[in-house]
Amino acid sequence: MDLIASFSVDHTAIVAGIFVSRKDAVGNGIVTTYDIRLKRPNKEPVIDVAAMHSLEHIVATTLRNDPVWKDEIVYWGPMGCLTGFYLILKKDRSPREIYDLVLNAFKSVNDAKEVPGATPVSCGNYTMHNLKKAKKYAAEFVAYLTANAENPKIFEYPHTNRLITDNGQSFYDS
Repeated sequence: MDLIASFSVDHTAIVAGIFVSRKDAVGNGIVTTYDIRLKRPNKEPVIDVAAMHSLEHIVATTLRNDPVWKDEIVYWGPMGCLTGFYLILKKDRSPREIYDLVLNAFKSVNDAKEVPGATPVSCGNYTMHNLKKAKKYAAEFVAYLTANAENPKIFEYPHTNRLITDNGQSFYDS
């Protein structure tokens, strides 16, 4: 079985940031998946599950209502490892091109008075939200992105090099 692209990222070296995870041809266009990483994998505590759920709702609502970007938004959702989110957009844009979009979406969390869609009719687990913690994580990420806006490491995945054996097995070079 082939290793998927996101497993070729060196998770021991990744920092919080905005990264291109993959690009896929769809019809006559491109769909780009971005890794929006809030926490360093295996080095920082993961995001609280209820806060992650609240961030998912608030940021998805903000992105899908953005007057400039809403027609390009395909998906916003959490990573299973609870260290960040995936954003899927129509078109091929660099992480720097979506920096303001991501930054402003996380800034919007601070203004939220409630979690949108946190009702039994609209959400599959409407009681599992924590707006206070979501605001804390969002504020930390906004401060980090702002402080590191000129740091190329927050925009470039640290890929691993693999040794491939004659029979096709992959090994990390570490």
